[in-house]
Amino acid sequence: MIIILNYKGVVLIVSILIRNIINNNQNHSQLVKRSFTFFKTHIELIAALLSGVIILLAWIFRDYFTVPVWIFINSTAFIIGGFAKAKEGITDTLANKTLNVELLMILAAIGSALIGYWTEGAILIFIFSLSGAMETYTMQKSERDLSGLMQLQPDTAIKITDGVEEVISVDDLVIGDLIFIKPGERIAADGIIQQGQSSIDESALTGESIPVTKTDNDHVFSGTMNTSGSLTIRVTKEASQSMMQKIMNMVKVAQNEKSPSQLFIERFENVYVKTVLIIVSLMMFLPHYLLGWSWIDTIYRAMILLVVASPCALVASITPAMLSAISNGARQGILFKNGIHLENLAQVNAIAFDKTGTLTAGTPKVTDFLIKEGEQKNKIVHTVAHIEKGSSHPLAEAIVAYSKTFAETELDISLTTTQMTEETGKGVHAIIDGQKWMVGSPKIFMENSGDRWYSQEIKQLTNQAKTLVYVSRNDEIVAIIALKDKVRADTIEAMKIFQKNNIHTVMLTGDNQDTAAAIAKETGINHYVASCMPDDKVTFLKTLSDEYETTMMVGDGINDAPALATADIGVAMGAGTDIALDTADIVLMKNQLAKIIHAQQLSKRMNRIIKQNVFFSISVIILLIISNFLQIINLPLGVIGHEGSTILVILNGLRLLK
Repeated sequence: MIIILNYKGVVLIVSILIRNIINNNQNHSQLVKRSFTFFKTHIELIAALLSGVIILLAWIFRDYFTVPVWIFINSTAFIIGGFAKAKEGITDTLANKTLNVELLMILAAIGSALIGYWTEGAILIFIFSLSGAMETYTMQKSERDLSGLMQLQPDTAIKITDGVEEVISVDDLVIGDLIFIKPGERIAADGIIQQGQSSIDESALTGESIPVTKTDNDHVFSGTMNTSGSLTIRVTKEASQSMMQKIMNMVKVAQNEKSPSQLFIERFENVYVKTVLIIVSLMMFLPHYLLGWSWIDTIYRAMILLVVASPCALVASITPAMLSAISNGARQGILFKNGIHLENLAQVNAIAFDKTGTLTAGTPKVTDFLIKEGEQKNKIVHTVAHIEKGSSHPLAEAIVAYSKTFAETELDISLTTTQMTEETGKGVHAIIDGQKWMVGSPKIFMENSGDRWYSQEIKQLTNQAKTLVYVSRNDEIVAIIALKDKVRADTIEAMKIFQKNNIHTVMLTGDNQDTAAAIAKETGINHYVASCMPDDKVTFLKTLSDEYETTMMVGDGINDAPALATADIGVAMGAGTDIALDTADIVLMKNQLAKIIHAQQLSKRMNRIIKQNVFFSISVIILLIISNFLQIINLPLGVIGHEGSTILVILNGLRLLK
């Protein structure tokens, strides 16, 4: 008995030891992985700091080293600190056939070493590599926002096929697949809830911290968190076309696209670098003959000029600020597709808005369904729903939802459709059971000269700011549908802010004059244009551009896409259609109009900081050049002044992260 107990005790102890060893190995593996990732991410900064440490040690113990050893130590600092920038400069020069500031700095450091100023050259490399590491940090900070989004996208999903669950890659999902999402899991694909109810945390997309309750037929997006109930979702978009993927693509493009200011600085840099090299070449011998300087002093001053005249700070004046602003906007739910529009946003002084889904919530409801005397309401309701069920327009969806309040047994479901066409901005034409039906806006019925039995009712409905949809059969109007859409909670407040900032606001809507007037009065918008077709919106925006310097269009629908493309800056609501998101220059993920003001303020801050940086960097360059000709500064002070100004403009740009 004792032997058995001891045996069990030994087994227990051994198992505990093995488990601890495995856990320790796993922890050690994770620690090594994290350390490698940290080293890889910050290798440029680590190299710069290591170079600085070597330079400091060489200076402290300079009396204990022989000259060859001292030169070797400084050369090591040169290689460690300058390798990344030298590689970048040479690669860029070979690829683009243009000179750059990286080559100027490397040449200045090598020139200093050749005339015996090893320490000064090493200090130049150290500070230059340190400022370069800070620029890299700015880029990585912006990329980390993108990486954070990428980590929200699940790799696998639980697919349901004939009641059988199977774990597959998200990339293998196709439109129409059913997937199962457990509580606490992130949604694997964009889709529509088929079964279940849950609170969805959409903060990853919109920045809104309060979860949204969603149930059957509600849309959900990949990367958002299912916080409570289980959900069965029908996939509506492939992984490559999901909202999360679109956001990541937008951020990538914004990081790589260059603004006009950046493009100008790049062109200026090429010309400036060539000019500096020519002047430095002349200075390497002219002062010796004209001013009587010694050869060492002449070459030394030429090396200082090469350092202080380099446009490092000027080149760094824009990109860090631009990336910081883009990153700031992304965290606030404002996605800029490129820096051009971020830069121009500060100049906007007129904004045109679509109504449905932009000024209003975009979820209208049927309030009145007027039927011509002698007609069967159930029959017309079902026919209209049959026509509208294929449309994604909010009004069509509201009509279909209204039809579901009628019992199916009361409806004739044996309808035969032989033809159906949709006219954007107007309505739908259909041939059903041999009869010609039309459902749409009043504009397609203007030529109707039949019995206007509805004249009295529509006046009252339009005064209540309701949108009217006309229904005709064989060119005779048989029904009028009235729908009401709530004005967004933040719309009225946003209009007040726009007016306070002297921004002219206009509403472009397909509604009739009376309805448009009522909505304009409720929202406090400056001006409105009623009965707008998509081409009417484009025409009006061109007229608006003639009157105002820079215009903006805000919309969310397919019919807004031409106007979004026409405006100087197009802004799409995050909940809008794919074509609106693709056409727009800026996307408001939170669907809050007030975010436009935040974006404009961000643009103004960025432009102000860029101007500060450019003025400061040019002033420092001029001051250092004059000081060098007057022989007031030496190489270390020139390096500190030049690279110090570079670091300061980078830090100034990083302020936009907050």
